[in-house]
Amino acid sequence: MNRRSAIKGVLAFSFLGASVFSLTRFFGVSDPIGRSHFLHYKTLIAELAETIIPRTDTPGAKDAKVEDYIITMLVNCTDEQLKRKFLDGLKDVQEVSLEKFDRKYEDCNMPEKVIILKEFEHRSIFEKGLLKKVENKLWGQSFFVELKNLTVRGYFTSKLGATECLAYDYVPGKFEACIPLTTNQNSWATK
Repeated sequence: MNRRSAIKGVLAFSFLGASVFSLTRFFGVSDPIGRSHFLHYKTLIAELAETIIPRTDTPGAKDAKVEDYIITMLVNCTDEQLKRKFLDGLKDVQEVSLEKFDRKYEDCNMPEKVIILKEFEHRSIFEKGLLKKVENKLWGQSFFVELKNLTVRGYFTSKLGATECLAYDYVPGKFEACIPLTTNQNSWATK
């Protein structure tokens, strides 16, 4: 190996390392995301969860305090990349809301909220193919899929969701794989 190519290689490697470090510092990739970042969006998260599971004859997501569950799971149980993706998704929701209806998501009525969430659903779920699979593998699920998963999990593991929406058996008996449901009976929470 000649000296010139070795020097070029060392210079290129050091330049690449310095530029990656500079870019991560510039975009704030290395800064940890804490609870305060998500508390700023708590009302937005509550409205999004309530749009996914609204109050009907059973309590809604706001009644079950799903927004607290979502924030706790994001802060304590997810990596920085997913936290950043979720925050970017929350910002995108506000941007789409301002673009379509000239007001924040929290100020929109229910049909407008549904229109906004359907757009995010269309962006995330209906795209198929090899590139989408690679993207999911590298970057994780999209914002909307993660929001929906956390909302459903938070709602049905809450006391209100398990007892008032599902049929909850405090002392379960033997395991029965298939249980016929009677008319207007809720699904079982513990079977």
